[in-house]
Formats: sequence, C-alpha cells, structure tokens
Amino acid sequence: MTTVRGARVRANISKGAQVAQRLVESLPVHLRGPEREFRFHATRKWRFDLCWPWLMLAVEIEGGAFVVGAHTRGAHFRSDCEKYAEALALGWRVLRVMPEQVRSGQAAEWVRRLAESAEQAAQ
Repeated sequence: MTTVRGARVRANISKGAQVAQRLVESLPVHLRGPEREFRFHATRKWRFDLCWPWLMLAVEIEGGAFVVGAHTRGAHFRSDCEKYAEALALGWRVLRVMPEQVRSGQAAEWVRRLAESAEQAAQ
C-alpha cells in the first residue's frame, strides 16, 4: 500500500510540474523565468510553486479540490491559510489558481496583469 500511495504522490508531483510548466510557457517572454519551489519564509519550510521575487509575486497551483485532496481537508487547509497570511504579511501577492485556469489561459492573464501592476508600482 505504501508503494501504491508513493506512486500516486510521485504522479501528482509530476502532473503539478507539468501544469506549472504550461503556465510558464504561456506567459510573456519577460516573465518566463520564475523561481520554482521558492522558499519565502525565514523559519518555515513553505515554498511557492512559482514566483518572481523582484515583483514579490507568487503563484500557487491548487490541485485536488474536487477529489477531496489534502488542501481541502481541515488541518491542511488551516496550514495553507497560515502560509498565505504570512506571505501577505511579508509583502507577497499570492495568486491561487486551479489547473483548469492554467489550461484556459486565464491564469497567465492574471499573472501578466499582476506583474504589470507591480512593475508600475515600482517606478
């Protein structure tokens, strides 16, 4: 059973990486070099799926919402709330998207608009 569960986890990580890559490839050229699995907190092991540190912009791709995945269960959901609140307190803008929003192009449009807004604010 551990082997089967381990195989599922590996498959999900691979699938998540594929979705993240799809998002990156759909972005404008100047945004195609995000940090991946970026550790943003000094003491916690939290990471963003994708981020642009110079813009303080991060993307979290939330999978498993309709299959009762870990992120929709009580303890993990609470942990995610803490992670996103700490990120916000540190000045990060975190865009949470679903895989279908990546596939449709909607996530790329949101990233483009948020990056544009951050670039304008920095001037």
